[in-house]
Amino acid sequence: MTDGPELAAVALAARALADDADRRSGVVTREARMDELAGTLARFDATWGVGRTVDLASLTAIAHAGNTVLLAVPAPGRAQAAGELAAPDEPPLGAALGFLGWTGGLHVHSHMNAVDPSARGRGIGVALKLRQRAICLEHGIEEVRWTYDPLIRRNARMNLVRLGAEVIAYHPDFYGELRDAISGGDRSDRFEVRWRLASPRVERALQRMPQPAWRSEGGLALTADFEGVRAADPRAAADLRAASREAFAALADGRLRPELDERGDYVFTADDADRAPSASVPPTTPGS
Repeated sequence: MTDGPELAAVALAARALADDADRRSGVVTREARMDELAGTLARFDATWGVGRTVDLASLTAIAHAGNTVLLAVPAPGRAQAAGELAAPDEPPLGAALGFLGWTGGLHVHSHMNAVDPSARGRGIGVALKLRQRAICLEHGIEEVRWTYDPLIRRNARMNLVRLGAEVIAYHPDFYGELRDAISGGDRSDRFEVRWRLASPRVERALQRMPQPAWRSEGGLALTADFEGVRAADPRAAADLRAASREAFAALADGRLRPELDERGDYVFTADDADRAPSASVPPTTPGS
């Protein structure tokens, strides 16, 4: 745990970093008002399909309890007040949802992060995560967790490299059969990641410092566009999913953790997750 004065300083720096991400993305990220929840839900529904996320009553209760229900809206123009939508029920450019959990320690579980397809590539998803980080730190929460599909390379890169989260578990069929607009009939295998908000690993990632050269004890090459394969050839996608399950069996005892190498493929390593890029690593030996 970070002590009080140090945590306050980290939280202040986190807010400045989130503000800078907003400026670079051309948005304002902030907590949703209660009259904006219908629009927030519309953004989630547009991403995963109506009825595949949460309902408005649940979202209202989650927001009322003080969880992180966040919006990304266009940066203010001449006729627009800062952080305002044209109409409260209008879907925002982006939205994120997280709620408090305590299994394995107090944390926020970040359940959804959605961006309008027309606005992707601007860094809005990262801006939402950085705003979530700042808010969590301001409330004394030092860890955020979430799950992601381990076969989607761009998500792996965002989570492990850009944000500095680390994989803590592999969950086959975590959500059961989803049948949503993204997954279709694919299995809902997920990596669970832990984002230690004030850790050296995260600070280096957010400063865009190079990653360590992780010592590899196995791994898995990723397809550049698994989502495209899944849409065009579900059988080929199912084969890739089956192969990943075999590879991820090496992670079952918790000794190894997946990281990304410079090519964007997984390497399985036992290195310290906070190891600095310049730290020396003993060479890999047979049987190690």
